[in-house]
Amino acid sequence: MKKEFDIDDEWLSFEIHPETPPEGVLLTEHLPHIDWDEMYTGIRKSGKEYGIEFGDVTILANSRKAFEASEFAREQGKYDEFHEGLFYAYFTEVRNIGNEKVILDVASKTGLDILALKEVFDSEKYLPVLQKTTSEARQLGFSGVPAFVVGGKYNIVGVQPIEVFRDAIRKFQG
Repeated sequence: MKKEFDIDDEWLSFEIHPETPPEGVLLTEHLPHIDWDEMYTGIRKSGKEYGIEFGDVTILANSRKAFEASEFAREQGKYDEFHEGLFYAYFTEVRNIGNEKVILDVASKTGLDILALKEVFDSEKYLPVLQKTTSEARQLGFSGVPAFVVGGKYNIVGVQPIEVFRDAIRKFQG
């Protein structure tokens, strides 16, 4: 039985593939069933409407340190800026956001204290938060992103048509 979503945060960070090695893994090896050319054609078309340029991402990054840095950024009031920087670094610049140097570069551009962030990495201060939210995401049935919760109990996973959201809202308002 799924539990109701009870975290107050706007954004719930969770690992989809915590088993990914620190250096990352080739997407074609980890997800060989996906037609990457077809997928990127669709993503680029959708992104273009919003001024987002997608590169050819080939590495599934181990995002653990990026998520720890995100929690640090949230605590500093810079979550949105940092998250956008990571998104751009990974999807547009095609940088491995599992690499600590890449994360620190994005953090620096966001105005975060790099020395304090290095201490976060050393202490793994936010690792329990990530483990908790990853567990809760699994309990909610989340296996991909984006993932949404409507009204605390209707889950929407992946890129979905607007009608799926409308249906969930209607059910919630019920």
